[in-house]
Amino acid sequence: MRAVVVTRHGGPEVLRVEDLPDPEPGPGEIVVALGAGGVNFVDVHERQGSGAHPTRPPFVLGNEGAGAVSAVGAGVQGVEPGDRVAWARQPGSYAERVVLPAAAAVPVPPGVTEEDAAAVLLQGMTAQYLTSATYPVRRGDTVLVHAAAGGTGLLVTQLARLRGGDVIATVSTDEKERLARDAGAVELIRYDREDVAAEVARITRGIGVAAVYDGVGAATWEASLASLRPRGTMVLFGAASGPAPAFDPQRLQGLGSLFLTRPTLAHYIATREELLERARIVLGLVATGDLRVRIGGRYTFDEITHAYADLESRRTAGKLLVLPK
Repeated sequence: MRAVVVTRHGGPEVLRVEDLPDPEPGPGEIVVALGAGGVNFVDVHERQGSGAHPTRPPFVLGNEGAGAVSAVGAGVQGVEPGDRVAWARQPGSYAERVVLPAAAAVPVPPGVTEEDAAAVLLQGMTAQYLTSATYPVRRGDTVLVHAAAGGTGLLVTQLARLRGGDVIATVSTDEKERLARDAGAVELIRYDREDVAAEVARITRGIGVAAVYDGVGAATWEASLASLRPRGTMVLFGAASGPAPAFDPQRLQGLGSLFLTRPTLAHYIATREELLERARIVLGLVATGDLRVRIGGRYTFDEITHAYADLESRRTAGKLLVLPK
């Protein structure tokens, strides 16, 4: 089978498409013929060797995908060859045939394509736990969503609106303005030419927002803190621009008794039951059309370096997909 391999730590140029042996499922495992894989910033950190969990090349890249089960191992129940499944946070996903624990796979419901499932599962479950558990958006809340036209940002915006919140979105281009507005943002801030905190203060008449959903990190850190109302919640869930700086927690008092959290998806899908419930909610909303998935680009394995070059340069909006061919 063909697979995308990280040959050494570095930029997109270290990625190679190689022929590897076809996998066999072990006990409790399944093999899935990949239909589509999702492109995420966690892949970038793993490729660079800068992620929370050290990586050791060579290894197969990718953490998310969807496809049809082709084989099941001993002891697997409830999954059969031909079933459509999706998964997230499973390394080695950019391969024509992916082996993964059966407990990590979730069913793809009728009405949801494999591409949409691969595009939405990781970021959709992230957006779902952020808006329903980390800071549960309440009707009438105003929240700030950074990079609102990105894959996660569009989903956070939609889910916050579905919960009755008003979203102030930060974007950098006219096209991304349109996308954020279509997702439900009621106010837009062009962070490439406007002072974000000052604009938030103007929009909220000096009150500030109930929560900031920040997956950018270093570049937005100070503006995010300055945008919060007293007792507001700073939700730092990513570091696309680099990690946030070292921080003295005493500042939270002076800024208004703020709450600060650094959540990660793994802790919100720690049990099989929670994984299935979050996946059911997200994929169910996609099936009914209440949650729209925007695919910003499709790349074959042979175009994998272009996919990450585009992602890291922020030339894209929405979710990027990798296809075996």
